[in-house]
Amino acid sequence: MGAKGILKELEGEVAAINQALVDNLQSHVPLISQVGRHILLSGGKRIRPLLFLLSARMCGCQGPYLADFSTIFEYLHAATLLHDDVVDTAEVRRGQSTANTIWGNQAVILVGDFLLSKSLSLAVTTNQLRVLKVLAHTTTMMAEGEILQLLHTSNLNINEQEYLEVVNRKTATLMSAACQIGAILGEAPPEQEEALAQYGLNLGITFQVVDDILDFTGNEREMGKPIGNDLKEGRITVPVIHALAQANPPDRQRLSDIVRDLKPEMVPELQHLLFKYRSLDHARNLAREFTLKAQANLEAFPPVPEKAYFLAFTEELLGRTH
Repeated sequence: MGAKGILKELEGEVAAINQALVDNLQSHVPLISQVGRHILLSGGKRIRPLLFLLSARMCGCQGPYLADFSTIFEYLHAATLLHDDVVDTAEVRRGQSTANTIWGNQAVILVGDFLLSKSLSLAVTTNQLRVLKVLAHTTTMMAEGEILQLLHTSNLNINEQEYLEVVNRKTATLMSAACQIGAILGEAPPEQEEALAQYGLNLGITFQVVDDILDFTGNEREMGKPIGNDLKEGRITVPVIHALAQANPPDRQRLSDIVRDLKPEMVPELQHLLFKYRSLDHARNLAREFTLKAQANLEAFPPVPEKAYFLAFTEELLGRTH
């Protein structure tokens, strides 16, 4: 199976997840459904629910309820997106107006809280205390990641290790939880559960570092946001961290000036500096390093169909263009 065909082959699972997302979004408050549908149905590859579903199946857990449980991870993800857009005063996501520009910050924050509560309510229905423990730890880590990111806003002195700590908490931990909880429901042995948790972490870091690269090289129409959007929102990511560390003093000063006040006409010069210091290549190598770690984590499993999907996921995320 080619990596590019992975989502095509999983269309049935994605359709079931999408239906479960809508079904579980019912509320007596119409605004909740409106905002929820806007953030949940405006796109997205459903990576986190798919990771959960495939992990559970690979560990021997089957059942129609898996699609319902999988929404836990998409609701949590959507809640963080809603809160992120308010914190970042973002106006565009996936090529559409953000929910906060339509309904206002107060409504969007409260709907984000609803989605968080809904995900935890669904988790309770698993009747597994260990599932709740993993999710409690995960949501704590994600909140810490958000705060760490806020503290590092426009911090030109952040190093790669500090940045990856933010990524680990803010992005990778939810992918890890999706995989680990699938293993818990499948009653996998401890070494396989840990292998899947580590797979999710390594995949999550790959996902974010590729995102960092695409922020400078992607197609604006495909990405649904302008080039350099991370910098405009104060996020100093791997390519810029590397370029600032490698640049000669005049280039470092110029790069610092651009980063502090990025305007559209400065983008070509910024890209030139990132190419000059091979900072995008450095980021690609870093993403490949974490991809190889994720692939190694899968060695704990026999050659079942779900394992092939997981391997394809690693290639798909590493090679994506938007």
